[in-house]
Amino acid sequence: MKLGVVMDPIETINFKKDSTLAMMIEAQRKEHEIFYMTPESLFIDSGMAFARTSKVQVRNDPSDWFSLDKEQLINLSELDVILMRQDPPFNSSYIYNTYVLEIASREGAKVLNNPQSLRDCNEKVYATEFPQCCTKHLVSSDKELLKNFVLDKGDTVIKPLDGMGGASIFRLKEGDANLNVILETITHHFTEKVMIQEYIPEITEGDKRILVINGKPMSAAIARVPAKGELRGNLAAGASAVAKSLSERDQWICNEVAPALVEKGLLLVGLDIIGDYLTEINVTSPTCFKEYKELCDIDVAQIFIEAVEESIA
Repeated sequence: MKLGVVMDPIETINFKKDSTLAMMIEAQRKEHEIFYMTPESLFIDSGMAFARTSKVQVRNDPSDWFSLDKEQLINLSELDVILMRQDPPFNSSYIYNTYVLEIASREGAKVLNNPQSLRDCNEKVYATEFPQCCTKHLVSSDKELLKNFVLDKGDTVIKPLDGMGGASIFRLKEGDANLNVILETITHHFTEKVMIQEYIPEITEGDKRILVINGKPMSAAIARVPAKGELRGNLAAGASAVAKSLSERDQWICNEVAPALVEKGLLLVGLDIIGDYLTEINVTSPTCFKEYKELCDIDVAQIFIEAVEESIA
């Protein structure tokens, strides 16, 4: 298999945590050719999708984890599979790259996750398509609606729709002296929609990440437990990772969501669940492969590459 990987510069990754590297190491173990390309290398020429790419060899060595062959120009249709692993933010640059990959898909390359679904499924908003799985929430930029939600629920969490890693997440309570300025700031003076949800007290037990591959959840979750005095259950914000078994409710949420994920061509997804509630559906570049291996002895990279192989069988 000729496997293309679109990712941020490989020299800048966090070796200890990077899930894309884990995928590549497993693909190489199975003797697939790996073509590395950065998001900036993708382009369209006369209606065809191309990239400047290099074959890459990867190693499980924290001081020397990759080497690149000479750069070459290829038509993306020459690849069997392309993994879109560009990290958020989900901005105009990201969207433009999905256009390039959609052309590659039409020309015969299998692009994972499906580029149209990457555009359609905002990681915060997409969860609202499953209201039976979610806590009370509101997506709006309207000042009065947002203020009334806080007054009605009493204790809430508000976040931008395009954030990642716990950036710009605030807990807002009724009577908070900073309520107006936080709403004004996070909505850019009430011009950009945000998500506000009821606060879920079980966040102190961890924000559970459940990886789902081809509609099938892993048999355990990675709970990101916030640091003392911290709201955010994000590893990037200092949370600690612990293994947790799936509850009946967790499994039920996975079953509710899975058919839609498969239908949309979302091979790899990370569900975020706090307590009994689905909070986000991560589709752009789901992580925690290494945490699953270290804490649960689940080799997600192997499961994932097998699913990739099956997708073109």
